[in-house]
Order: sequence, then C-alpha cells, then structure tokens
Amino acid sequence: MLGLLLAVAVVVPVLNLAVPEGHPLHVSTYTVTLLGKYLTYALLAVAVDLVWGYLGILSLGHGAFFALGGYAMGMYLMRQIGDRGVYGDPVLPDFMVFLDWQALPWFWHGFDMFWLAALMVVLVPGALAFVFGWLAFRSRVTGVYLSIITQALTYALMLAFFRNEMGFGGNNGLTDFKDMLGFNLQADSTRVGLFVASAVALALGYLACRWIVTSKLGRVAVAIRDAEARTRFIGYRVDRVKVAIWTFSAMLAGIAGALYVPQVGIINPGEFSPLNSIELVVWVAVGGRATLYGAVIGAIVVNYGKTYFTGAFPEAWLFALGGLFVLVTLFLPQGIAGLFRQLKRRRSGAAAQSAAA
Repeated sequence: MLGLLLAVAVVVPVLNLAVPEGHPLHVSTYTVTLLGKYLTYALLAVAVDLVWGYLGILSLGHGAFFALGGYAMGMYLMRQIGDRGVYGDPVLPDFMVFLDWQALPWFWHGFDMFWLAALMVVLVPGALAFVFGWLAFRSRVTGVYLSIITQALTYALMLAFFRNEMGFGGNNGLTDFKDMLGFNLQADSTRVGLFVASAVALALGYLACRWIVTSKLGRVAVAIRDAEARTRFIGYRVDRVKVAIWTFSAMLAGIAGALYVPQVGIINPGEFSPLNSIELVVWVAVGGRATLYGAVIGAIVVNYGKTYFTGAFPEAWLFALGGLFVLVTLFLPQGIAGLFRQLKRRRSGAAAQSAAA
C-alpha cells in the first residue's frame, strides 16, 4: 500500500503540472483536489480502524474530531484573509462584521500564526478525546452504550457550532479562504502541494498505527478487544490503554480534518453530523476491519462511488450505500481486504498441492 501511495504521490503531480491540458494523460486540478480529499478520508478511516478494529470500540463520533481539526485550520485560513474580505476589516472575519462583533474573541487570538493553528489541530481533538475517554473508560462504559455516547457527543457539538454566538460562523461556517502560508489556494501548484501533503500524512499515519498494533501496546489492545475482563484480571490497566489509543486516534482524525479544509474550501457544522460518523464505519467495514490498509481501500472505494452516484443518480446514493453495506456484511464479513487474503490463501494452497503432486 505504501508503494502504491508513493507512486500516486509522484505520478499525479507530474501528470498535472508537466503534461499539457489537451494531452490524454493530463490530470486536471479538479481531479487532484478530489483525490486529495479521498486521501484525507483514508487517514480518517485509518484512525477509526485503529480503535474499532484493534481496540473494539465502535466510535460513532469520530467525525467530531475531524471537524474540530478542520475548524482549527479554518480559523487560521480566515485570519489570513485580512482586509481582502467583503467588508475589508483587517482583523475581524466577514461573519463577525456582519453580526456586529466589536472585537476578536479571545480564542481566535494567535490563529494568524500557522504553528499555533497546527498545534491546535492536534491538541483540541486530543484534549476532548482524553477527557471523554478518561470519564467513559474509567466508568467502564462499553459496547453499544459507548457508541451511543460518542454519537451524542458529535451531535451536541453540531448543535453548539450552529449557534452564531459561538464565534465560528454559525450555520455558514468558515469559507472564502485566500492563502495558506503565503500561497494562493486556487493555484494549481498549491493544490498539488496539498495533495502531496495529504499523501505524506496518510503514509505517516499508517506507519504510526502499524507500529502501535505490532507493539506490546497493540497486543494488549487486541486482548482488550477479545476479552476485556480477562485482560483486566491479569493486571493491565485497561482504561489507560484505551485512553492512550483513543486519544491518538482522535489526533489523527484532527490532522485529516486540517488537510481536508483547504482543499474543499469550507468547514461548517454539517461536518459534525452523526451521519458522517456512521459513514466512516461503513468505509472501514467495506475495506476490512483490523487491517489498516483495508480502511484506506474502503474509504477510497466508497467515496468514489459516492462521487459517481451523487452525480449520476443523486436520489439513489443512500440506497446504494446501504446496499453495499448489506452485501459486504453478508458475503464479505472481512471486507475487501479479507477477500484479498482468501484469494492469497487459495493460491498458496493450490501451489502447495501442485508441489506435493
């Protein structure tokens, strides 16, 4: 998977910048942006697979961490607009001027600096996940009850961010971004740079998760998934293992959200929607739980299908998504990655039989 990701990260920019538009091999900037968005979704799916596939926590609220990372990046991008906004205020974003705000809220200060925004991208989702996990896991909330609580968390955040007095743009959210680190966000080279950054973030996130699941911490996590009571009786601090992996997963989701926002050009409370978090679970189920690379496959396949169906058959998309989930559950319980493993085992068995004969 890493080799394929490296090839895509090299080939796509070359076909966009070096090949002229009329050439059949040219990759349009729109396609580059679309692929970059898919890569951010893949990173988010890897974060979900880490806690669901290896820790046994079915999170229906990871969209909240994704959106918080996106809002942190959106606040930085809004501060970069300066006096080029509709109202020409050098300090206040346009929505604050429209709402007759007189001063910048305290929590917006410092977001004109990229390093602080990048820090908040991981700290805000991580802090929320740590507090939530510390309270939930110490109370030994598990199973469907934990899933419902995570869904309630993202729904509560969605309702809060819809309010204008929160200072995050209300239902319109944050948009009309101009620059990032001094580079025009509409330029082809910037789009390519964001695509490469998304590919690098996905590769690093995948490697970090792979390191975790193959370490002692990962083996304890699998033990918790399969027999939590036994693992606790052996002497492991189950709550600490859960909080550590849960918090790291939330930070990965925040990074994915931060890379998503400058590529799509907007972040609004709709990203907190519980439906979005449920879709994340579908991606992982389709790709294959507890594989990490299966989560990447599922995120890309499902979102490509969403792009196609919402354009060709917009009314049928939700039916197609539901049908895909049912088919995978019935015929591919281990997802697409499980199908690959089955084919590999069959090939190995046939080769062994031929050698024996």
